[in-house]
Amino acid sequence: MALDNLREFVGAIDKAGDLTRVARAVSVDKEITEIADRCMKSPGGGPALLFTQPTLPGGGASRYPVAVNLFGSERRMALALGVECLDHVGARIAELLAMKVPEGLLGKLAMLPRLAEIAKFPPKTVGRPACQQTVLQESDVDLAQFPVPVCWPEDGGAYITLGGVITRNPESGVRNVGMYRVQVLSKNTLAMHWQRHKVGAAHWRAMAERGETMPVAIALGGDPASIYAASAPLPPTIDEFLFAGFLRGEGVRLAKAVASDLEVPAEAEIVIEGRIDPRDELVLEGPFGDHTGFYSLADYYPKVHVTAITFRDDPIWPHTIVGRPPMEDYYLGHATERIFLPLLRLTIPEIVDLHMPAEGIFHNLVFVSIDKQYPGQAYKVMNGLWGQGLMSLAKVIVVLDKDVNVRDPKEAWWVALNHIDPERDVRFTMGPIDVLDHSSRGFTYGSKMGIDATRKWKEEGFTRDWPNKIVMDPVTKQRVDAMWKDLGINLDGKGR
Repeated sequence: MALDNLREFVGAIDKAGDLTRVARAVSVDKEITEIADRCMKSPGGGPALLFTQPTLPGGGASRYPVAVNLFGSERRMALALGVECLDHVGARIAELLAMKVPEGLLGKLAMLPRLAEIAKFPPKTVGRPACQQTVLQESDVDLAQFPVPVCWPEDGGAYITLGGVITRNPESGVRNVGMYRVQVLSKNTLAMHWQRHKVGAAHWRAMAERGETMPVAIALGGDPASIYAASAPLPPTIDEFLFAGFLRGEGVRLAKAVASDLEVPAEAEIVIEGRIDPRDELVLEGPFGDHTGFYSLADYYPKVHVTAITFRDDPIWPHTIVGRPPMEDYYLGHATERIFLPLLRLTIPEIVDLHMPAEGIFHNLVFVSIDKQYPGQAYKVMNGLWGQGLMSLAKVIVVLDKDVNVRDPKEAWWVALNHIDPERDVRFTMGPIDVLDHSSRGFTYGSKMGIDATRKWKEEGFTRDWPNKIVMDPVTKQRVDAMWKDLGINLDGKGR
């Protein structure tokens, strides 16, 4: 059964025994971050947290609780999407794509919008939405009343981190919902950090070229599938709310914004509406303690003038924190990894599995296993991955054989380091790099490395015999299994 809003999600997490309510007064100025960071780095991602008595930077109490780490475990991520296991969503997509697929890359890509068409769960427009129980018009706006956290000591200010930023393509009218960080500059202005590779930034550039003021809405809360969808790397022509409807098995409820013609989630906790004037100078945004584990430096981004704020009665402020991994964003990224694997197989069918470990912060390291059928296939796969949307930002791709469990980085590196001759098996290429990468030779441009860690064929220059892995025979394993309890061996390290 689909969860309709953030409070239902919090309730479901609580029912599962995975929520900790923090009743003590805790400051939004870095204290929430420190508490949440300790939880996120505990085994399994730690519990979800609901701070019921957050205090504002000036010391006053906030009227609104702050929820953190709601998506910070594989179990809660599956709960958000209404499945027992994240691979079940990928299986649904694979089922749909098992239909007759047109020949050629363009034909296959044209299948993607059918995810929403076949599921038939389009958004539904409603009147008198819960997210507009209170409406603050432009003259009454004051962001200081909300518990917007300051995350890290060198951050440029308080940041909205778990908002779905809603924009429209001025030419096609296609909506985009992206998860971008937003810095609070004053009581009624924000700095919108959308990187040049993001769809929202493309919409802004298109409207600025036309000299048109751009409407924008930032939705906090809503159904958990829609919150996740804002973080997903969908093609520009796919509406995130359509995709969320597919995930939910039920259409997302939307309502018209009060200050523009955009539609916003009717079940959101808070919606911040605004406009970007192309005549405005860009504003300095940052620094920001980022998901790389380092600060991204201050740079210039568009200013948002807040035109209205609407919210539910007694709203919850949803928040996420990024920093040195592992953190909550790893589980959002892990969901994307499992859900979108069938789509990667559309154009690279030899892929067996794929994993982006937390330490690789999504785009720095990708392990991929393949069903190798011919020499040089590993290079075909790594180049194919670099041609897939945001996978183009991947810094290192390691290709392994299908019998390697790439979801276990220790196994993947063990096999890779045993299989490679560095001069023979490593390739370098140039291409786009993530905006947040501070090591690249140029801004958003630099080198990438592909490692062929598959077993080599003679055509690939390997003239010796390839050895087998050491594996105990099944009969001996069964005999030892049968006697194990009688051996008196305790593997918890405490002895007898």
